[in-house]
Amino acid sequence: MKWSHAIRDYEHYLRIERGLSDNSIINYSLDIQRLIKYLEENDIKSTPIAIEKDMLKQFIYETAKLVNARSQARIISGLKSFFNYLIFEDYRETNPMELIEAPKIGRKLPDTLSLEEIDSIIAQVDLSKPEGERNKAIIETLYGCGLRVSELIDLKLSNLFFDEGFISVTGKGDKQRFVPIGEITQKYINIYKNEIRIHLDIKKGHEDTLFLNRRGRQLTRAMIFTIVKRLVERAGIHKTISPHTFRHSFATHLLENGADLRAIQLMLGHESITTTEIYMHLDKSHLTEVINTFHPRK
Repeated sequence: MKWSHAIRDYEHYLRIERGLSDNSIINYSLDIQRLIKYLEENDIKSTPIAIEKDMLKQFIYETAKLVNARSQARIISGLKSFFNYLIFEDYRETNPMELIEAPKIGRKLPDTLSLEEIDSIIAQVDLSKPEGERNKAIIETLYGCGLRVSELIDLKLSNLFFDEGFISVTGKGDKQRFVPIGEITQKYINIYKNEIRIHLDIKKGHEDTLFLNRRGRQLTRAMIFTIVKRLVERAGIHKTISPHTFRHSFATHLLENGADLRAIQLMLGHESITTTEIYMHLDKSHLTEVINTFHPRK
């Protein structure tokens, strides 16, 4: 079996059997491509079926010199998944990555913004420009609904159910979920939709896409990152902020104000509540308040 054939079949498996997004599939493939490149550079002739543990251990050792612990752990996890797939398809009997341990990296707490910082960022939007109302609506939607960037750029007009107070979101693995949307977020989306978007020359295939660039096409992930970066710089906030930070802030602020963790999990579209529990990094004063308010022996 050639590596190219193995990767092709594995990508098909990830897409069809596991329902992963294109971004996740690309990341899994890149881990295998990194291994292939290492084998080629060292003139090592081995196939996905024949490669052995010692060879992979050397690859991981060399990789550890070039990437941080978190990236190393992701590569190890990705390769374990790949060889498990080969076992699943009866190409191999054992996983050569089985006894290779990932480095201990701990749990990275996400950066968050205060409400004042979010207001400051939104205040930097230049409403004198046509894209201003769009950018304001984008920030309000990222924070007001806790969306991933991919979910934001894929949002459709047909996904908006404002009368019911919800939007329909397509998350990882093409899984659909309904997310509540507040009146403020609805207001700014409506301003953009009814006053700005209707004047665009919308290109074929993008008629239902909510957020468009000035050429009438869907925005890219890179453009959302650029919009956020510029606004943060103008606001003078010295933190590492990305569009995902608004999602973290959405979850953290809900939790701090007493929202149920299970409800937050559903709104974020987390498959496991363990992922949502990362937002339990609250200060001790808030935890004390929870105990004093809700415990029967307070």
